[in-house]
Amino acid sequence: MKTDMILAGVGGQGILSIAAVLGSAALTNNLYIKQAETHGMSQRGGDVQSYLRISDQPIYSDLIPLGKADLILSVEPMEALRYLPYLKPDGYVVTNSTPFVNIPNYPATEELMHTLEALPHRIILDADTLSKEKAGNIRAGNFIMLGAASPFINIPFEYLEEGIRAVFSRKGEEIIGMNLKALHAGRDFALKA
Repeated sequence: MKTDMILAGVGGQGILSIAAVLGSAALTNNLYIKQAETHGMSQRGGDVQSYLRISDQPIYSDLIPLGKADLILSVEPMEALRYLPYLKPDGYVVTNSTPFVNIPNYPATEELMHTLEALPHRIILDADTLSKEKAGNIRAGNFIMLGAASPFINIPFEYLEEGIRAVFSRKGEEIIGMNLKALHAGRDFALKA
């Protein structure tokens, strides 16, 4: 059992929180994990990506070769496209449809969606709207995305729930509950897609 994934987005969208939850979920359940992160001016809305490898067998490298990622989980559509060369032919792209327009020559949304919708294995959802409706807070959009990606991550869903509880234990039950609602809403969306 293994999953090689790339988490992608823009600074402030919660990529590192997703990575922390996945890391906690893996470690507390005796799985192996390797992670490498890049923070490209993340505090100013720059790109953020994390290579994350989870397995029940030892992992010897934290980098994912081109064409070998099982999953690209992106909280921003253009960032999903940036990492397509890493996706294996039967891999999945799970992305938010809401753009984060942070550069002057940002591509037209129609172009982005056309390219994403042409992919054979993809889940595209409006995490911003769904997080407001289902979790009561737009800031839970990252966990909407993790929930939507969960069917393609080879670890039990309960491990992800445990990861949220562990990572957010100091923030209190209200924050934990909000993030769990988002996780479940994202998974429900993906399972119905």
